[in-house]
Amino acid sequence: MKGSWVVSTSIIRITLSFTFLFICHFSDVLAAPTRHLCRPEQKDALLKFKNEFEIGKPSPTCKMVGIESHRKTESWGNNSDCCNWEGVTCNAKSGEVIELNLSCSSLHGRFHSNSSIRNLHFLTTLDRSHNDFEGQITSSIENLSHLTSLDLSYNRFSGQILNSIGNLSRLTSLDLSFNQFSGQIPSSIGNLSHLTFLGLSGNRFFGQFPSSIGGLSNLTNLHLSYNKYSGQIPSSIGNLSQLIVLYLSVNNFYGEIPSSFGNLNQLTRLDVSFNKLGGNFPNVLLNLTGLSVVSLSNNKFTGTLPPNITSLSNLMAFYASDNAFTGTFPSFLFIIPSLTYLGLSGNQLKGTLEFGNISSPSNLQYLNIGSNNFIGPIPSSISKLINLQELGISHLNTQCRPVDFSIFSHLKSLDDLRLSYLTTTTIDLNDILPYFKTLRSLDLSGNLVSATNKSSVSSDPPSQSIQSLYLSGCGITDFPEILRTQHELGFLDVSNNKIKGQVPGWLWTLPNLFYLNLSNNTFIGFQRPTKPEPSMAYLLGSNNNFTGKIPSFICELRSLYTLDLSDNNFSGSIPRCMENLKSNLSELNLRQNNLSGGFPEHIFESLRSLDVGHNQLVGKLPRSLRFFSNLEVLNVESNRINDMFPFWLSSLQKLQVLVLRSNAFHGPINQALFPKLRIIDISHNHFNGSLPTEYFVEWSRMSSLGTYEDGSNVNYLGSGYYQDSMVLMNKGVESELVRILTIYTAVDFSGNKFEGEIPKSIGLLKELHVLNLSNNAFTGHIPSSIGNLTALESLDVSQNKLYGEIPQEIGNLSLLSYMNFSHNQLTGLVPGGQQFLTQRCSSFEGNLGLFGSSLEEVCRDIHTPASHQQFETPQTEEEDEDLISWIAAAIGFGPGIAFGLMFGYILVSYKPEWFMNPFGRNNRRRKRHTTTH
Repeated sequence: MKGSWVVSTSIIRITLSFTFLFICHFSDVLAAPTRHLCRPEQKDALLKFKNEFEIGKPSPTCKMVGIESHRKTESWGNNSDCCNWEGVTCNAKSGEVIELNLSCSSLHGRFHSNSSIRNLHFLTTLDRSHNDFEGQITSSIENLSHLTSLDLSYNRFSGQILNSIGNLSRLTSLDLSFNQFSGQIPSSIGNLSHLTFLGLSGNRFFGQFPSSIGGLSNLTNLHLSYNKYSGQIPSSIGNLSQLIVLYLSVNNFYGEIPSSFGNLNQLTRLDVSFNKLGGNFPNVLLNLTGLSVVSLSNNKFTGTLPPNITSLSNLMAFYASDNAFTGTFPSFLFIIPSLTYLGLSGNQLKGTLEFGNISSPSNLQYLNIGSNNFIGPIPSSISKLINLQELGISHLNTQCRPVDFSIFSHLKSLDDLRLSYLTTTTIDLNDILPYFKTLRSLDLSGNLVSATNKSSVSSDPPSQSIQSLYLSGCGITDFPEILRTQHELGFLDVSNNKIKGQVPGWLWTLPNLFYLNLSNNTFIGFQRPTKPEPSMAYLLGSNNNFTGKIPSFICELRSLYTLDLSDNNFSGSIPRCMENLKSNLSELNLRQNNLSGGFPEHIFESLRSLDVGHNQLVGKLPRSLRFFSNLEVLNVESNRINDMFPFWLSSLQKLQVLVLRSNAFHGPINQALFPKLRIIDISHNHFNGSLPTEYFVEWSRMSSLGTYEDGSNVNYLGSGYYQDSMVLMNKGVESELVRILTIYTAVDFSGNKFEGEIPKSIGLLKELHVLNLSNNAFTGHIPSSIGNLTALESLDVSQNKLYGEIPQEIGNLSLLSYMNFSHNQLTGLVPGGQQFLTQRCSSFEGNLGLFGSSLEEVCRDIHTPASHQQFETPQTEEEDEDLISWIAAAIGFGPGIAFGLMFGYILVSYKPEWFMNPFGRNNRRRKRHTTTH
């Protein structure tokens, strides 16, 4: 008992001691404020950094790459530990911020050189990806000497990388991909000797990439794609012996692949596609046996593919499309057991298409060999490629032999088959569809396809799985009835055929149909569907013979995104029931019809593009257009609209194309700010007044190429399935832009009543391609600032009242291929320059004071006196007129004197009665009259 009591007492004492110590410690904790791990100066810097940037809309690129946007900085507050903030990670011992991940945080704003993030000296990771920043990189982080990982990818940074980037010598990872950086990469980037990852893709870097890259001996990943690098690929890249991934695609590199690439023994992925590289196949790659992906597509490589390419035993994907490779089909590639993807389309391969002996089951899943010069039938051995999922053999010269579609029945996994533009016999759609039980996409465009509507039901029903069917330009005359049972069909293109009659009503009942292209046929109307499915998103029906009113059932297609009914004979007004489509409809094209009436209000608020040109619409532009915040293209040309200039459209921050041509617009064009406008055509209206000197100051998109909303390299205005088009006066003729390049810019104010001087601010539009100010009443001098328009290709200032000289600076515009100065009051020396020597003489006519060697050269073949006299100075012309008068007087002087002397001799010698008494007959006549009275 006593022992037990002692033990219990000891335990109690120990417990009380621990309790006392705990209470003392806990009381200290309670007495003192909560200790934050984060250093106060870094917390302040982060909060200041947060306040320097706005939280806006999520960057679209985040969704494209599968990253969810999240407003991380909204959780940052002054009363919490910054080490617990979302996106912030601290060193557990020192409390220093070592990681900052703000990817897809919807931040935007300008990154200033004095940004507070300069104070985060011990930052080791910085990720500001997927936002909208602008500025210069390292101007605000150059003091972060302990930085080891910097990730700013998928943002909207702009500006240049400063040379001080080389001071971040501890960096092991630097990712600036998919921003809007420009300029050249500083050579100091070679100082980052610890770097293992370098990502600079998706920017606007240009010039030669610095050879100092070869000093990054630890680099394993180098991503330089989607920029504007030029020159030869630096051979010093061959020094990067640890390199595993090398992406150089979509640039302007030229020359050959450096022989030093043979040293990249660890390389597994190489992509140099979409450059200007040439020469034969780079044999140095054959030593890199670890290569699994090689992409040489869209270059200028020539010669034959070497048979010993089979030494690349780990090769999974080989893309060499769109080059100039020659020879026969390289069937030896099938020997590589790991080969899964093979792209050789768009080359100059020729001969009979032979696949060789395919003995073992092939792993090939993707094969595209179309657009070459192969002849003969599709080889039956293709049936041994049992794992094939995608097959492209377009533009094959089958020498008018029929295609044996039964060979495809063995390809149980075939999902996508492209057989467009074969020189084969007629393909019967009813006969071939039964061969494809699992096929989801079939392209037969450019072939003769029979789609006769057979009454008998085949014992072997067609596939029910086809989702995409391309039948464009197949000579089809009747709508294929067999498609009635294709309930999985989502994409149907029957454009450019000869289909007549009405669009069948059952087509609108296909439950999954979202894309329908009926363009360029001879349809006359639509059968009324019983209950149209709402899945339709893209309806293209341009250039048919549709008449009557726009069908009201279209208003029931509530998912409609694009509607193109242009170039038809629709009449009546725009249906008001289209209000049902306003939440989704983005692109509406009704041009070249006979529509009348006014614009409906408040029905197209989501539109990106609206084209109602060449109709008979009247009234005014609806003021509700100013609420169409997504509007990029507005074309109302050739109607009867009677209104003032819509300056209120300047509230549309995305407006890029504005066409008001050939209406009854009138009055002055007030100062309007169009920051993103690329094309404006207000020609052939009744606008008047003068333009302020600073009129074009805020037209920033024509001053520089600017940026795209999603940061991508967009080539044409439009969406994936629809691209905008227009007609524009360019180089003296009307030109149809079937697609509008996003870099194309034009200003057309011709055919109005503008007066006063041409604004000097026109010289700010350095990216302008077309300038037409003709047929107005502009006065004064042609501004010399036009000489700043280095991208200008077409200039027309004819039919005005301009005087003075043609600015000599215009002679320096090397891209200017068309100009018209005719019918003004210009004088002086015509500038030199090759572009002036290529103009027509008529481009200068009607200016009496122009002279110079350039003018004499372009008008040397004009021999008529009038043509010569029109370019002489007014003083010379007056002197010539005086000379002609004196010559005429001299010609008449001699004969006049002779005739006068002879006439005087007669009068004096013979004294005729009528001369001697000129009034005698009148006197006698008066006497007779008097006697009579």
